[in-house]
Amino acid sequence: MLPLSFLGMKLLIYICPEYRKMIYHYNETPIFYSISGKGPVLVLLHGFLESSTMWSKLIPSLSLNKTVLTIDLPGHGKSGCLATTHTMEMMAEVLYALLNHLQIERASLIGHSMGGYVGLAFLESYGQKVEGFTLLNATTREDTLEQKRNRDRAARIVSENKEVFIGNMMNLLFTESLHRNYASEIAKLKKEAMGFSTKGIVATILGMKHRPDRTKVFRNFKGEKLMICGDKDLVVPISASKTIAASTNSKLTILKGGHMSWIENSAELLNLCT
Repeated sequence: MLPLSFLGMKLLIYICPEYRKMIYHYNETPIFYSISGKGPVLVLLHGFLESSTMWSKLIPSLSLNKTVLTIDLPGHGKSGCLATTHTMEMMAEVLYALLNHLQIERASLIGHSMGGYVGLAFLESYGQKVEGFTLLNATTREDTLEQKRNRDRAARIVSENKEVFIGNMMNLLFTESLHRNYASEIAKLKKEAMGFSTKGIVATILGMKHRPDRTKVFRNFKGEKLMICGDKDLVVPISASKTIAASTNSKLTILKGGHMSWIENSAELLNLCT
């Protein structure tokens, strides 16, 4: 291991062969990330109950002409928990610290679902670092009152029975007609999510509940911006994506499928990202 110092914090950076990732300790909490390729930097931010492994099939092609950085956000993948509530701002701060550590001045961001919320928080606080921003199956809006109540209910269910909660979430993320087609992918997602700590899942649910509306932040961003949505998305309805794109002067690409475009439309997504 190689001890380093950064912004007054002691860090330990080392290669982890098992996961083929780097580990960056933020406030003594391990944050897993990977970096590959050369060229303009592209940061890929995963969604809720996902991890950086979701991008594994896209990275080989993307890294041919880009430096691709992925991160396991706090409480997800192999990263640890930072607090009882993982606000989007807190997770954006982790990304900011990592970029500074890697001496990355500017980058483009792609955020899937919750990763989009984190990206928007980053854009609001550190917009000078952002060259381009893509919202993938994500919204700029805050939760409605009903959605906030559902978050509280979800946090209780996770604490009582994590397996039931994860199963219910997968039913929401994939349209019913696609469950058979993507049975192996769904099983893999469930297995990985079951490895996440209950504390981390609850902390993230609460963080999403408290996020503010950032439509204005997205509207005021002058860099290249894109929204990608699924025409049958049950989490972020296509009607909402159309309204947001129009009000923020953003390009909107509509793909066939639900909330998991990175699985259902991987070829199309790769074309859009290269």
